[in-house]
Amino acid sequence: MSGEKIKDHKRAYYGRLAGWVGIICNILLSAGKFIVGTLSGSVSITADALNNFSDASSSLISLIGFQLSEKRADEEHPYGHARYEYISGFVVAILVIVIGIELLKSGIERIFSPQEVELTLVSVIVMAVSIAVKFGMMIFDRSVGRHIDSKTLIAAAADSRNDCIVTASVLAAGIITHFTGVQLDGIMAAAVAGFILYSGAGLVKDTMDPLLGNAPSPELVEKIRSRILSYPGVLGTHDLIVHDYGHGRKFATVHVEMSAEENVVKSHAVIDNIERDFLHDDGINMLVHFDPVVTDDSALCSTRRELKQVVSLIDDRLTIHDLRLVNCGELTKAEFDVAVPTDMKIDEKELRAEIERFMAQRGHKLSCVITVDRSFAAIPPEEPPRED
Repeated sequence: MSGEKIKDHKRAYYGRLAGWVGIICNILLSAGKFIVGTLSGSVSITADALNNFSDASSSLISLIGFQLSEKRADEEHPYGHARYEYISGFVVAILVIVIGIELLKSGIERIFSPQEVELTLVSVIVMAVSIAVKFGMMIFDRSVGRHIDSKTLIAAAADSRNDCIVTASVLAAGIITHFTGVQLDGIMAAAVAGFILYSGAGLVKDTMDPLLGNAPSPELVEKIRSRILSYPGVLGTHDLIVHDYGHGRKFATVHVEMSAEENVVKSHAVIDNIERDFLHDDGINMLVHFDPVVTDDSALCSTRRELKQVVSLIDDRLTIHDLRLVNCGELTKAEFDVAVPTDMKIDEKELRAEIERFMAQRGHKLSCVITVDRSFAAIPPEEPPRED
């Protein structure tokens, strides 16, 4: 079942359940490893214990985040509070990085001042049990995370998987030291710390991106566009903007092109259906702007078709819309918008000169007045013109 189909209160319940499981399991593992690490003198086992303690803290903060994100929208926050889930994840990331730095210091000190580490049967059992528990948590968090579409829990599942690898590495280092006398404790502690820092940096990126504002995925863009194009009378779409305020809190605006010759009331009814269907089926609050397109002017349609071909020759990611032609004697002024990807560096004057040059080669004397639209979404290949 998709997370989009789960009611908010059920989603919060699953999130809280996963949070409590993470807190309890990680506290027990942390306590067991800390005792074993202290008694055996192994800084790498102690580092792994602190890693589990940070995981428990992460689960607690995630639990609080799920609780806060469940709050209803109010006057000060009309888009809801779902982003608390991202904020809690960011706090967890900072906590993980701080712990990683402290562990790295301890590991480096142990490398230059090695101490004998005692490997006991109890420590082996504790580490083996830890691997089994973390593997179970990985399966649980991944299952729940996919069920409720939670990036936080899916990330927790990946963290549990990585913890299995870390604990297995610490155990392997202890066994090697026990049988060979080679002191790997400090090296392994530093390696664990490095892994924690790497995970923390990744978590910072994963939580900061939605807070700063992600571009919608190409899959979502194509899904929205292809679905809108399936409605009767729709010729094209452009200027799609999607705002994500957390799970179940998507707002979108889009310009929809329809024939200017069509009955306005009929076109408006189609637009109303688009907005209603997206809200009901996908939970997206969609605002549609109606763009009338002249389809019975052969000169305009021909120029539009050739301009689309020309801009695609310059860069296949460029598209045009809102074309208007103004006759100025021997010269025709073409006013239109060019949709440009956000990461594309292009000079408006150079773009205009290129378009005019290509059109002149095709026998058109055009003076182009271009408005550059920076796209807020991935621009898929443009659909074939349907108005001509």
